[in-house]
Amino acid sequence: MKNSRENNEQWIVKEENELLKFLFEVMPDRSKKSVRAVLARGQVFINDRSTSQFNDKVVPGDTVAIRLSAPNKKAELRGVKILHEDSDVIVVEKDAGLLSISTTNENDKTVYRYLSDYVKQSYPRNMVFIVHRLDRETSGVMVFAKNKKAQQTLQNNWKRIVTERTYIALVEGRVEKDGSITSWLTEDKTLTMHSSKTENHGKKATTRYEIFKTNRKQTMLKVNLETGRKNQIRIHMKELGHPIVGDKKYGAITNPFRRIGLHAHVLAFNHPITGQQLRFESEIPKPFMLAFK
Repeated sequence: MKNSRENNEQWIVKEENELLKFLFEVMPDRSKKSVRAVLARGQVFINDRSTSQFNDKVVPGDTVAIRLSAPNKKAELRGVKILHEDSDVIVVEKDAGLLSISTTNENDKTVYRYLSDYVKQSYPRNMVFIVHRLDRETSGVMVFAKNKKAQQTLQNNWKRIVTERTYIALVEGRVEKDGSITSWLTEDKTLTMHSSKTENHGKKATTRYEIFKTNRKQTMLKVNLETGRKNQIRIHMKELGHPIVGDKKYGAITNPFRRIGLHAHVLAFNHPITGQQLRFESEIPKPFMLAFK
């Protein structure tokens, strides 16, 4: 019995066997190398228990499943946690301080580089593709594509496909009410963004925010983007008069966490190939919450 869904395959064992031999038998169209790679990554399950042991015994009635969306146990990803993986996309949670992609000063320690190395473990020609970015100082959820079609579908239809994109912003001072900011952003030669209320040659940016927690010194906001411009939330919080804590570049005078107080909390989107609705939530960093105890 075989049940195929997306990147999951499942079988009911009919007679006793070793796991690897069983997998070779039920997947005759796959190369033995690729079958071994899936097993090595811990993405084979016996009765919902992950295993990477080729000589595990399977007996009649056992359920054997392949779940490519399960995290690759073989990979070592510093500062990156895989939340979801299938043949088209990888959704990850990145730590603050880690670049999304390379710059002239840093090429190795990036989310893109780590994920590129990760996907090549199963097949050397595998690749990942940039869809969007998070600032180095920002933690939280982001998505990469695993093929050109998925990348182009996501990028060309971002506003339609992405159904929720929520950030947590910890800002200086007490914000009194919910609101929104619309302005036009430009970038100067020092790579600093500037905001103008009058339409100009810059890019239109709209940020909506609502109060989540507040005290006399700080306010935690839930922020939703209608546009995804570089440093958009950071420049708009400065314009609001409440810069993000730790964000000296945009006017902050406090830095309680040795990082900026910005976190990509929720990312929800329709799968670029299947259309399935996916939603991922990254826990609010504990230091942010401790500020209100």
